[in-house]
Parts: sequence; structure tokens; C-alpha cells
Amino acid sequence: MLVYCFKRIGMLIPVLIGMTLVVFSIIRLIPGNPAQVILGQRATKEAVEQLTIQLGLDQPWYSQYGKYIGDLLKGDLGTSIRTGAAITKEIQPYLFATLELAAFAMVIAVFIGVNAGIISAWFKNSVFDYLAMLIALIGVSMPIFWLGLMGQWFFSIELGWLPTTGRENVRNPVEAITHIHTIDTLFQGRLDQFIETIRHLILPGCALATIPAAIIARITRTSMIDVLKSDYIRTAKAKGIHTYLIIYKHALKNAFIPILTVIGLQTGLLLGGAILTETIFAWPGIGRYIYDGISYRDYPVIQSGILVIAVIFVLINFIVDLLYAVIDPRIKY
Repeated sequence: MLVYCFKRIGMLIPVLIGMTLVVFSIIRLIPGNPAQVILGQRATKEAVEQLTIQLGLDQPWYSQYGKYIGDLLKGDLGTSIRTGAAITKEIQPYLFATLELAAFAMVIAVFIGVNAGIISAWFKNSVFDYLAMLIALIGVSMPIFWLGLMGQWFFSIELGWLPTTGRENVRNPVEAITHIHTIDTLFQGRLDQFIETIRHLILPGCALATIPAAIIARITRTSMIDVLKSDYIRTAKAKGIHTYLIIYKHALKNAFIPILTVIGLQTGLLLGGAILTETIFAWPGIGRYIYDGISYRDYPVIQSGILVIAVIFVLINFIVDLLYAVIDPRIKY
């Protein structure tokens, strides 16, 4: 297992290098002078030259890339042009906000998707099976922006049950410790703020969970149908073992490898897909951070945001690979 971990880490190195090359090329591939694009057409020649030197664009590309890698190895993501703050510190609250939202959405997606897939497989070709797969098909096809706007209209404006936008009540802000509000409110013993944080998470979390839940449901159904045909499942039924134990203790464990793969991929995709959701719900996450960087042409912010999301995506898939052996002892690395 340890040898496999080192091999996988070794395989990650060229992937990470490739990502840095792509991210590094973002500014360099812009037509014309990137400094001119950032400052606008009305900028003076002196200002453009100053920003060109500040960004290091007057140096050869290999020198720029070498400096970029050196800064990354030191944990320096650069400086925001708009705010002048170090991106390494500035991005942290946005990153943890997105991780909190993505984790909440994935919990919903896994709970709904896995259980819907299990019931559909157990009652194969029943009315529930057809209905669940129809809903899953609709969920995969549903645009997140439309679902988010409909959720805001119905649950916030019409019913008034949930807040429309934001991450917290501005009149009762959460004191940031870890920048994960659900954890911070529990640390501080603020049950009222914890409930308010969950209320703010529900709408964007459900909107973000729709597509992953639908995909997980379909994969779970397919995988469970194959496992439920196994001889040991028939033997368990013949022995009179309770249905709950047959499904969740025996069948699901052996069907979980493809489900885990999809969960890992969808978790990584949630980080990128959160950009649209965070914009609709004014959620102060890394997607919103990148969106604001695009609006203000703050290219160091865009570079750093994309790189952080890509690195997290790669790490999630690395963790999923390691979990295979934990879930299924038959897998030997």
C-alpha cells in the first residue's frame, strides 16, 4: 500500500506540472499586451510599462515560468492587482466557503442518489424504478442556473422559508475561526448561528447537488442490479437475513467501487461547477472570487483560483484511489 502511494504521488508530479503550464499560459496567450488588457485602452504608456515589469512580462517565458514555479513552491500565489493583497491569504476564506458548500451538496447528493439507486435496483422495473430514473434523467438535464432561480423564487420570495442569497445573516455575522461557518458556530456554541448557516446552505446546496445526485442514482442502480444477481445474495435471502442487512452490509459494499469513482469525480466537478451557483446565490466562494477576478481583469487571481481548484480535483481522485482498497479488501496494490 505504501509503495503504491509513492507511485501514485510520482504519477501526480507530471500532472501538476502540466496544470501549472496551462495556468501559466492564461495571461501569455492573451492577444496583445496583457498589461494593456488589464489596465484598459485609456491607460498611459508609463502605467502599461510599469505593470508589464510588475508582472514580469518583460522577461523570457522560461524565466517567467521558473519564477512562477519558484513562487508556488514557496506557497506564494502572487498579488491581486485589484486589492494589492497577497492571494495566498486572500483566497482562504473563499476556498473554505466553497469547500463547505461542495461538502454539503455532496452529502445531499450521496444520500439521495445512493438510496434512490438502491430502491430502484431492489424494485427493478417497478413504478418506483421508472419514476426514480425519470427524475434522475430530468436532474441530469436540469440547468443549475434555472433551478437556482426557481428555488429562490419559490422558497425565498413566495414562501419566505429560506434566505435568497449570501452565506450568513449580515446582522449577526459569524466570527471566523476556520472560515467554515458550520464548524465555527459549533465551536462557539452558537446554535442560532448554526441553524442560520444551514438555512443559507440549503438552496445553493440543493441546486448544486441535483446533477451529482442524478448521476450517482443511475450508477448505483446499475451496479446494485449486477450485485443482487450474485449467489451469495440469494443465499442470504434464503437464510432469512433482514433485507436492510442484505442491501447495506453485503450488496452495497461490493457495489460501491464504481459509485465511489463517480462520487470522487463529481466532488471535483462541484468545485468548478460552483462558479455559476455561487454567482446566482452571491455565495462568497472561490467561484465568486474567480468571477470577480474576471470582471476586474485580475489575472493573477484567475490563475491562482483555477490552479487551486485543479490541485484539489487531483487530490480528491488520489484519495479515491486509496479508498478502493479500504472498501474492497480483494483489491491489492
